[in-house]
Amino acid sequence: MSVGLFDKYATLRGNYESLMAASPRNPFGVVIERPLSATVGIIEGRETLLFGTNNYLGLSQSNAARDAAIHAAKTMGVGTTGSRIANGTFSLHQKLEHALAKTFKRKHAMVFSTGYQANLGTISALVNKDDTLFLDADSHASIYDGARLSGAQVIRFRHNDPADLEKRVARSNKGTGARLIIAEGIYSMTGNIAPLDEFIEIKKRHNIPLLVDEAHSFGVLGQHGRGVAEMQNCEDDIDFVVGTFSKSLGTVGGYCVTNHDEIDLIRLCSRPYMFTASLPPEIIAATLAALEEIQSAPELREKLQRNAARLHNGFKSVGLNTSNFISPVIAVTLDDVPQALSFWNALLDAGVYVNLSLPPATPDNRPLLRCSVMAAHSFEEIDRAVEAFGAIAKNLGIA
Repeated sequence: MSVGLFDKYATLRGNYESLMAASPRNPFGVVIERPLSATVGIIEGRETLLFGTNNYLGLSQSNAARDAAIHAAKTMGVGTTGSRIANGTFSLHQKLEHALAKTFKRKHAMVFSTGYQANLGTISALVNKDDTLFLDADSHASIYDGARLSGAQVIRFRHNDPADLEKRVARSNKGTGARLIIAEGIYSMTGNIAPLDEFIEIKKRHNIPLLVDEAHSFGVLGQHGRGVAEMQNCEDDIDFVVGTFSKSLGTVGGYCVTNHDEIDLIRLCSRPYMFTASLPPEIIAATLAALEEIQSAPELREKLQRNAARLHNGFKSVGLNTSNFISPVIAVTLDDVPQALSFWNALLDAGVYVNLSLPPATPDNRPLLRCSVMAAHSFEEIDRAVEAFGAIAKNLGIA
């Protein structure tokens, strides 16, 4: 008897159908019909506050980025139709790489077509089946997928736990292959901030390179917005920084910056870089404009930090369970999936959109209402969201 292609998803199908039966709408299929601004969009025909977009600085609606994209499309077309190693390198790609390297004070930068591919392509090129990766247990899916593509042995250490990393690194000292430690600046689900400065002490003691994903912290933390490493004054000891354009920069794409001259070798062996069409000119131009805006407007980061503290403190004041870290990612942890579904639907009915994150994608197998706050949010919008959270929590008997 032959096995059908989709038979393997029987359990997933059952879980999905149960979820749909318990919810009046599909939490994974919400459509923003039209953004009215960075913070407000039309969902189900009505104005809705957007607290689930990762648009930390509001630059997806930047006039400068929009104008740059329009000009590039008019003068250079809308696509490259090729990979970077074929016909897909335009002068704008090189200009952006030079700008990123200068921003991070590194010698080299490499641009990928998505942030996901930046991790996939960098990790799979740096290590192979003879090597060992040390990953934070809460690492993003793109990091785990890069590890799988590389074939390297994966050793997980407890989330944000330098002592556990030290122990696992010490046990691997007799290995013959190369080793690489990977951590994130801000973790995307919970908003937790990594102790990169402590990881660096381990890296130095054992002479192991360190790669840091600053996807959710670039443009957000540090005096110049370079992320957690800048904030903790340890940038010089990080070998590779990977990130994305789809958060603070408001566009799409990814990058790796480094001082290692061998980055040109990565261009020749990174399959996600070699076999993917490069970013179109209008996206590169918009990203360059957004990068300039981040550098010239530090007040955006200052406003973002005030807004993050206001939302975090507001959630605490109404008795909700959130992380102790204050960052632009603020997750409310709930007890079970039915409770989370009810809460999320009630929020959308009240005109507040957030992300519903369900096990097994959540760190401790409990559901999350994941919020991302922006510099563009007003205090009034934040207070309206807190009020809605508080009222719903009270109605559900949570707080």
